[in-house]
Amino acid sequence: MDPSKIHYPLEQVAQIKAKRLEEAEKVLQEKKKLLATEEETLKTVEQERDKVKYHKDAKLQQLRDELDSASTTLKIQQMKQYLKEVDEKLRQREIKVKEQQKKVEAAQKAVEEARKEMLKKQQDVEKLKMHRKEWEKEKTSYLEHLESLETDEIGTTIHLKNKRE
Repeated sequence: MDPSKIHYPLEQVAQIKAKRLEEAEKVLQEKKKLLATEEETLKTVEQERDKVKYHKDAKLQQLRDELDSASTTLKIQQMKQYLKEVDEKLRQREIKVKEQQKKVEAAQKAVEEARKEMLKKQQDVEKLKMHRKEWEKEKTSYLEHLESLETDEIGTTIHLKNKRE
């Protein structure tokens, strides 16, 4: 039997598993990029919120200063009204931050799922590699056995021929 004609029976399966592993690695990279984008957006939203918070604190201090200086009631009322608007703006920014945090958490979960999937595919590929090594050993052993049988047969034939002569 020609050893070059004996092919690994699960070669196509191994190729499919390797391709799936590559795809899983690509998906993981995409999920990581998405997570980085979401985290960057979170930083931006937090900075906007912090800016509004700082502005509110400054206006609050300005109102206190006005109250201490015994300013007019109209001016104080205007400052209080403006502070209410700033409070609303701050509340909206807080909501945006919380929504973005949820998006970041979802992206983190997606990355973790993609990582688990890739590890699973990696294990499948490794199992097939180990199986192939075992198969190669068995094939070599089988071919050596066939060769020894053939050698024995040739030796027997020569012995019988010599005996007849």
